[in-house]
Formats: sequence, structure tokens, C-alpha cells
Amino acid sequence: MSMRGRHLDAYSMYKRGTREHGFDAFDKEQGPERLLNGVGKDIGVPSWKRSLRHVLVATLSSFLYGYHLGVVNETLESISRDLGFHGNTMAEGLVVSTCLGGAFVGSLFSGLIADGVGRRRALQLCALPMIIGASMSATAKSLWAMLLGRLFVGTGMGIGPAVAALYVTEVSPAYVRGTYGSFTQIATGLGLMGSLFIGFPAKAIEGWWRICFWAPVAPAAILALFMEFSVESPHWLFKRGRAADAEAEFEKLLGGPYVKSAMAELSKSDRGDEADTFKFSELLYGHHRKVVFIGSTLFALQQLSGINAVFYFSSTVFETAGVPSESANMCVGIANLLGSFVAMILMDRLGRKVLLIGSFSGMVVAMFLQITSATSLVSRSSGVYLSVGGMLLSVLTFAIGAGPVPSILLSEMFPGRVRANAVSVCMAFHWIVNFFVGLLFLRLLEQIGPLVLNSIFGAFCLLAVLFIKKNVLETKGKSLQEIEIALLPSE
Repeated sequence: MSMRGRHLDAYSMYKRGTREHGFDAFDKEQGPERLLNGVGKDIGVPSWKRSLRHVLVATLSSFLYGYHLGVVNETLESISRDLGFHGNTMAEGLVVSTCLGGAFVGSLFSGLIADGVGRRRALQLCALPMIIGASMSATAKSLWAMLLGRLFVGTGMGIGPAVAALYVTEVSPAYVRGTYGSFTQIATGLGLMGSLFIGFPAKAIEGWWRICFWAPVAPAAILALFMEFSVESPHWLFKRGRAADAEAEFEKLLGGPYVKSAMAELSKSDRGDEADTFKFSELLYGHHRKVVFIGSTLFALQQLSGINAVFYFSSTVFETAGVPSESANMCVGIANLLGSFVAMILMDRLGRKVLLIGSFSGMVVAMFLQITSATSLVSRSSGVYLSVGGMLLSVLTFAIGAGPVPSILLSEMFPGRVRANAVSVCMAFHWIVNFFVGLLFLRLLEQIGPLVLNSIFGAFCLLAVLFIKKNVLETKGKSLQEIEIALLPSE
């Protein structure tokens, strides 16, 4: 018998025993007080420090994601002049959105890659197209060369955030899973800030924009190297029939006293003998379709809030309002980071659903300020203050909930057997909407004006509040297996 078979047989017996003799009584005694992958309060909680370094390495992919989102903000004008398409808003939109089109392709395959080679190897693989694409963009001599480089970068961006969300969810203890998940948003904010800092000299120094594209090659290489020394997801290992390896990784992540109960909890749902029975049709027509619908809608509403129009084109918008882009964009970066830190503090205290509702509600207020600034009700100088203030409030409130929560929530809500592929399908909706926002924002701003455009964004934010109240499940403090059981369809 193969080693895989022996692991499965042993854990099948272990699973039956724990179900028949241990878990029923344990559930009755502890009820909702159970936590941390099946670990009870009688032995306390595992140290958060064990898993922290692995989470921090994985969030480098989010740093790169944020950097490549923001790198064209300060440099787009210089790029368009050097490559000969200055004044062509469609070409400028393509420089932004081609990257997002590549991300859509990458996200579609991210689940297959993450399930095929593991979370750790998938994060290493996402760094490769980022290195190649950034190098191609940095040396581009034409618009088409720039677009090809952005396409390569985009494929890595599509793989990285989806796999990082899975990895962080699966290696984190339940009581800090939301906090650790918010690290990805902080890393994205740091990436955006980094791209703004590096991009400031672009308008004054000829060819500086090429330095801006060379810069992310180093962190991408560090991600690929350091993931070699990080743990693999025990959930993925167990699903692949490698129970002994999963146990060893749990020991690194949680500590010896917590391994047995963590493995017992894992064995209740993530059965290795079912790993190869997944079909994509389950996500569209099976009992997972409701969660797929919730996740896809959340990601679509996240992008239709108009937030990435701020990140991509804030320089253009601020200059139109007569505000120096350098100082204004720095305020955008600070607002994003501040909101991300607030999310980190509150994620495991208030819960995911509360943060989502509060975040989108705040964005409704922010859009109202921007709508008011575009009317004749206020003076020109007051309109500038309202526009900039609304934009900063939008970024702040987005970073508190609408930014970090959807990817955390979706990674928690799907069972391990379908988690990677289900998240990739939902993320695909994120990138589709993101692509069209990036492509069409400047053109729509020209055609229909800020008043109508911000009204549309505000309406989607209000729709998001109503949708979340009705459809989203709170997952704060629950183990992944408890969440799975809560979402099982009633017979």
C-alpha cells in the first residue's frame, strides 16, 4: 500500500473514533466556546507568533499587487510622452487595464495552480511573471511593449492575492485570522505608498519611470526565495493525502499540544480521499453556488464602488481640481494605510459583517461629498475641498472593510475541497469589473462628468450595504470547519 493510502486509512479510523466518542460530547460541553481549529479553552490558545512570519512572507505578494496598481499613477504622463501616446485617453487606460486583463487570466488559473502544486509553490510561481513583466515594462520602447509587460505582471497579480488569501486563512489560528487577513490590505497600502514615493521624481527626471518599473523586481525575488523556507498549508497537505506532513506543519504553526485536536477538527471535513472529485459545475449548479454568488457579487460591488479609479487616476483628478498631485497622493496613501490599521484592530473584535456595512456606508457619505462638490451649490474653492475630502474619506472607509474583508471572508466560507477554485472564480469577477473601471474611467469622466459618475458609484455602495445585510454570514472567531458546517444546505 502507498504512503498516501496508509495516511488516509489511519486518519479515516482516527476521524471515525473522534466523531463517535469525542466530538459529540466536546461540542455539547463547549458549544460556541470552541476555538482555534478544534482547540478548547482548557489548554489555552496557541501563540500567534508561530504563524506570523509565514503570513508576513505571503503578504509580499499583496505588496507587489499594490505597487503595480499604483506605479502608473505618477508615471503615466511621462510614459505616454516617451512612448508617443500622450493625450490618448484610451491608450492611457490600456496601460492601466491591460495589467488587470492579465490578472483576470491569472485569477482563473490560481485555484488550479494552488491545488496542483500547493499554496507555497503557487506564491513562488506568481513572482516569476512579475519579475519578467516588470523588466519588460522598464525596457519598453513602444506602447505595445509596455502593454505586453503589463500583461505579464497582471498574470502574477491575479495569482498572488488569491493564493495569499488562501494561505493566510489556512495557516492562521482562528482568533487572529481576521487580523492576519488584514495584513494583506496593509501590504497593499504599503505597495501603493511605495509606488507613489518612487514615482514623485518621474515628471522632473527624464526616464525615471523606468526605475519605477525596475524597483519591484527585488521584492518579487525575495518572495520567491523566502517562501522556500515557509510552511505549506496543512489543509492542502491533508487534502492531498499527506496527513503526516500536515501534522508536522501544524506543529510548526500551533505547537505540539494543539496538533492532535487541530488534526481531528481538520479530518471532519477536509478528507483527502475526496480531493480529486471536485468539478467546476459544483460551483455553478451545486450547493456551493450560493456562496459563489455572494462572493462574486461582493467583489463586483467592491470594484463598482469606484475605489480603484482613485488609486489609478488620483493624480489626474487632483491636478484637474488644482491640487498638487504629490501632496494629494501622499494623503491618499496615508488614508489607505490608516484605514488598514483600523481594520487590523477591529477585524476580530467587531467582525467581518459589521466592518463591511460600516465601510460601504462611509463610502456612500464620501460619494455624496464628491457629488456635492460637482454641483453649483458650492463655490469653486469649497468644491475642491469637498472633492478631495470625499476622495480621502472614500479611501479611508474602503480600507476599513470593503478592501480587506471580501478576500478573507470568501477564503473562510468555502470548504477546503473547493476553496482554491471557488475563490479563483469569485476573484475573476473582481478583475473583470476592475478592468473596465480602469479602461473607461477617464473616458466616462470626459463624457458624463464627475456628478453623474460619482452618483453611479454611490448607488453601488448603497446597494452593497443592502446586499451585505441580507446575505453575508459572520465568521469571526469560528474555525474553518465550524463555518463549513454552518453553511451546509439543509436536507
